[in-house]
Amino acid sequence: MTDQLAVLRSRVDTGHLPPLTRAVVERVMLTTADPTWLGDLVLDEQALAAGRDALGAGAPLVVDVRMLAAAVAPREAVIGLDLPGVAELAKSAGTTRSAAGIRLAAKAFPDGAVWAVGNAPTALQEVLRLAALGAVRPALVIGIPVGFVGSVDAKAALRRSGLPAASSATERGGAAIAGSVVNALVDAWQADGHVR
Repeated sequence: MTDQLAVLRSRVDTGHLPPLTRAVVERVMLTTADPTWLGDLVLDEQALAAGRDALGAGAPLVVDVRMLAAAVAPREAVIGLDLPGVAELAKSAGTTRSAAGIRLAAKAFPDGAVWAVGNAPTALQEVLRLAALGAVRPALVIGIPVGFVGSVDAKAALRRSGLPAASSATERGGAAIAGSVVNALVDAWQADGHVR
């Protein structure tokens, strides 16, 4: 056990949590040095297991922004915002570039991808819209956009959607948090003796 984890566990009891939930919560708390994440993250063990297994099997990881892709490196991620045609689609559809990037990524990865949103609530809203239409069938949606406008509503809509999900209850979030969830699941896959 690392010194950091030992200190964390001396301050916060996570022993009652299911294994993947504990791994994710501890990873986020270690990333932020903030134990209050324990009460903010909304996690489902079965959904986390589906995400872990999908990532371990090489499913695509689609993210909303470059900062999130950097947070999960060297794991390869498709960055919606960087896809060709994003600016044109955003203009013609009257939407944000983040939502347009998700729409374009959905055409390439309709089934079984892990979708991680750490920045833009509109990107998460677009994942939910596409899922409701049957255009995407995610293995897991990590919906932890940050901000005072739209993020809480988007995360609540994710939890109501019935999709396998990981989210936070408040305005808090961000690329580092969403990346911590991904990294905890990848580490859990590898700790179970799997190698990629």
